Amino acid sequence: MIVLASQSASRRAMLTAAQVPFEALSPGVDEEAAKEALRGDGIDARALADALAELKALRVSRRVPGALVLGCDQTLSLDDGSMIDKAVDREDARRILKLLSGRVHHLHSAAVMALNGEAIWRHVERVRMTVRPLSDAFIDAYLDADWDQLRWCVGCYRIEGPGAQLFSRVEGSQFAIQGLPLLALLDFLRVRGVLAA
Repeated sequence: MIVLASQSASRRAMLTAAQVPFEALSPGVDEEAAKEALRGDGIDARALADALAELKALRVSRRVPGALVLGCDQTLSLDDGSMIDKAVDREDARRILKLLSGRVHHLHSAAVMALNGEAIWRHVERVRMTVRPLSDAFIDAYLDADWDQLRWCVGCYRIEGPGAQLFSRVEGSQFAIQGLPLLALLDFLRVRGVLAA
C-alpha cells in the first residue's frame, strides 16, 4: 500500500487501472506560493516539477510514518524556456491555448517517493508536444465542451479527452502527460516488493 499525496482523478485512475494498492490524501500545499518562491531562485521547469512533487510527498510523509508516500507534479515549458501555469479562468485558458497554437512545448511529469519524511526515489519524464494551429472557433468550442475538466490541467488539456485534438505530434509517455511517470513508478514498486516482480 502506498499513499498518493494528491486528489487528482487522473492519477487515482492510473494507479487503480495498474492495480497498485493506494489511498489518497491531500498534501495541503499552497502550490502557488511554493511555485513563486522556487521561481524566485531561477529554477527551470523540470526542477520545479521535481521540487513540487517532493514538497507534496514530504508534507504527507510526515503525517503517516512508515508509509511510502507518492508526490507528483507537472510543469509546462514553451520552446523558449518560459513556463505556463494552470489557467486562472476561462479567458486565461483561451490566452494559453492561443499561445500554444502551432508551437512545441515540453511537459515535465515528476514523481517523488518519500518514507518517514525523506525522499527515497524520484523520476521526471519529459514529453515533447506539438500543438497544431488552432482556430479561434475551435478554441471556443473546445472550451465550451470541456472547461469543467480542463480548468484543473496545466496547458488546458486532458490528453485522455477532447484535448487529444490539440496535437499534431506527441513524443513521450501518455501516462506522463496524464500526470504520472507510471512505468518508472511500477519498476520502483516491484524493487521495493510492493508489487510482484
